[in-house]
Amino acid sequence: MTSRTVLSFQRSAGTPAEMSDEALVAACATGDGAALGALFDRHHDAVRRFLGRLSGTDERDLDDLVQSTFEVVPRAARRFDGRAPVRAWLFGTAVNMARHHVRSEIRRKRLATAAAEQPRAGGRHIVDDLADRERAVRLREAVAALPVKLRETFVLVYFEGVSGKEAAAILGCREGAIWKRLHEARAQLRGALEGAVR
Repeated sequence: MTSRTVLSFQRSAGTPAEMSDEALVAACATGDGAALGALFDRHHDAVRRFLGRLSGTDERDLDDLVQSTFEVVPRAARRFDGRAPVRAWLFGTAVNMARHHVRSEIRRKRLATAAAEQPRAGGRHIVDDLADRERAVRLREAVAALPVKLRETFVLVYFEGVSGKEAAAILGCREGAIWKRLHEARAQLRGALEGAVR
């Protein structure tokens, strides 16, 4: 993703904590920059974590994806119908950004690097720590290698805790398709992880 000028989201005057997420989205639809800033403050960490798991991009591109997601919020907010929680709706917007990114730049292997670089706390033996990291790397590589639809579904439900119904709304499919995709994703991950151990 090409570098872009970073938006300076205005912070809401007063206390944004008093406004519901839904009220912030409604204000974003009218072009309220302070509401967008408050929405960004509340949800950018969750959106960034979700995009990191989903897209496998490096830090700079991940920041661009988060930025892109929030750039389209004011336009997308006009179509927000309140059927899903705002966080799930933002994940849906982020999915669209990630799909666009994956089509233009495939960077799946960077998930493994990100997992390997995360330090672990605690007094565990270094061999145990390295084994955990290796398992995490294998899992991240296996998730990154899943077909896009399976990966999106798996990350939403298992990593982000989105319900099957919400995932179906985000991904524009029937709830039954979500469970079928999860079954296929688990089977592929099991096969990939068992093959890596041999």
